Amino acid sequence: MRIALVHDWLTGMRGGERILHELAQMYPKAEIHTLIHVAGTTSSAIEALPIHASPLSRLPGAARHYRKLLPLFPWAIRRFDFSSYELVISCSHAFAKSVETGPGTLHLCYCMTPIRYVWDQIDAYLGRGGRRVLAAPLVAGLRRFDLRTSGPEHVTRFLSISTAVSERIRRHYGRQAHIVHPPVDTDRIRPNGLPAEDFYLLVGGFVPYKREEIVLEAFRSLDRRLVVVGDGPLRKALQARAPKRAEFLGKVGDGELAELYARCRALLYPQEEDFGIVAVEAQAAGRPVIALGSGGALDTVRPLGAVGDGSPATGLWISSQCPEAVIESVMRFEEAEGAFDPNQIRSWAERFGIARFRAAFQHEVDDLLEGGV
Repeated sequence: MRIALVHDWLTGMRGGERILHELAQMYPKAEIHTLIHVAGTTSSAIEALPIHASPLSRLPGAARHYRKLLPLFPWAIRRFDFSSYELVISCSHAFAKSVETGPGTLHLCYCMTPIRYVWDQIDAYLGRGGRRVLAAPLVAGLRRFDLRTSGPEHVTRFLSISTAVSERIRRHYGRQAHIVHPPVDTDRIRPNGLPAEDFYLLVGGFVPYKREEIVLEAFRSLDRRLVVVGDGPLRKALQARAPKRAEFLGKVGDGELAELYARCRALLYPQEEDFGIVAVEAQAAGRPVIALGSGGALDTVRPLGAVGDGSPATGLWISSQCPEAVIESVMRFEEAEGAFDPNQIRSWAERFGIARFRAAFQHEVDDLLEGGV
């Protein structure tokens, strides 16, 4: 069987590329198709497969400024020819799911989310002012394209990464989606067996929807030590006005991040994520997560005091995206900090491990090949 893997763009190793990394190992004879490929920016398992990039990837400056090519993405993603493949697996958060396949080709879309900057997070990306007005025709056109390429004649089966994403797929596309949570390398990250050190951790991407600014503003009032990891477009501006006890480390390696997880009192997670690998990684280190009670955290974080299946508490939820709510949540956490058991938190995180992902994903593939929809 010839299998094609489709990914939006290959320009770094983020959550979507971690998923593709596992799919590349599961299907080592597959070929990858993508809009933009910057060689050497992803894992060796991904780079080892044949990679077919769209014509946009050859444009001068595409490696750094590919987001500016957004209006051309619908055209480019439809240029690929999948007539010789029996199965296409798209790993999509934007346009990968919109590929054109023939009647004899099955298309399984593993959807990280419908395009967030034209559906659920327009305010975060475009605001409500003149930029939003100017972008309105483009947004409307992208919505029409996204809807037109989401029916059963284009996508045989949708999978989603979380309950929240399944609901978005139902709301926007009118399609049902089984849930297969993404793979998290819980074997690599473990508790260190030592008491937590006196700092909180914030792992940032420094793009609008991550909302690091509300944590920084909250910690101005809390006067607690905050270690901030990561980089992105908004980092310099936020660092310039951050409270004195916020320590910015920039990008760190996987090993150093695993140590920071294990040492911190708790991870602060103010954003609404589609799933949220970072939250699971912190729990794999036995540390609680103080997360916004929305999006992927509804699947990954078990809040203190929840009534349910008896699973251990692994954190608590922030009620809203404002500094006051973060302050209130941190105070509640400190009052109940002794109730969190690192070993139980670690046990919960193991439910999202790589072996579980591979088994669940392969089950969906087998079912589709046997005639399921």
